[in-house]
Amino acid sequence: MTIKDTPEEWEIRATATPFVGNKTSVRTDDVVMPGGSVVHRDYQVHPGSVAVLALDEQDRVLLIKQYRHPVRQKLWEIPAGLLDIPGENPLHAAQRELYEEAHVKAEDWRVLTDVYTTPGGCDEAIRIFLARDLSEADGQRFEVEDEEADMEHARVPLDDLVRGVLAGELHNNCLVVGVLSLVAARHGDGVDALRPAEAPWPARPFES
Repeated sequence: MTIKDTPEEWEIRATATPFVGNKTSVRTDDVVMPGGSVVHRDYQVHPGSVAVLALDEQDRVLLIKQYRHPVRQKLWEIPAGLLDIPGENPLHAAQRELYEEAHVKAEDWRVLTDVYTTPGGCDEAIRIFLARDLSEADGQRFEVEDEEADMEHARVPLDDLVRGVLAGELHNNCLVVGVLSLVAARHGDGVDALRPAEAPWPARPFES
C-alpha cells in the first residue's frame, strides 16, 4: 500500500462566509457525509504561506523572535509570510520574506517540505524552503512595522534547535517541521535529493 495523501472533495450542499478579515475569512459548508447526513463544517480560508529555513556555512539557522498575540508568547521562528497574490510563485515569495525579515539572500534553494498547518479547521498550506549559501542582501533594509518592529534576530546551531524542539521549548510549527525535516533529509537520501525550488505544489498552484 502506498502511503500518500490523495485529493478528494465531498459534496457541499450550501456554503456561507460569515466573516471576512483583512487576510483571511471564515467559511461554513454543509457537507454530505458518507452515510448521507449533512453536517456543518466551519474553517478559516487562508491564502497560503511560505517559510525559509536559512542555513549558514557554520550550520546555524537564521531565526527571528516575534510576538504572537493569539498564544500570548514571543516565539522563535524562521522567516515566513503570506502568499499575498493569488497564484504567486512561492519561491519568489520566500526570497522576498528572507530579504524583508532578515536582509539576507541565498543562492541555493530547495523545497524542504509542504504541510497543512491545521487541516481540521483551516485550509492554510505552507511550503518550507531550505536556503543555503547565504549573504547580506543589497540595498536598504526593509522598513518593518507592528509586531515586526520588535523582532529579535539570531543564528542558532541546528543541533541546539533539535534539542529545544524535543524539550518543548520551541513551538513554532514552521521551525519545528523545518528543523526536523532537515535532520531527516540528512539521515536519509541527503539534502541534494530534496525537490527543486520550483517543484509543483498542488495545494497552491503557481506559474514558474
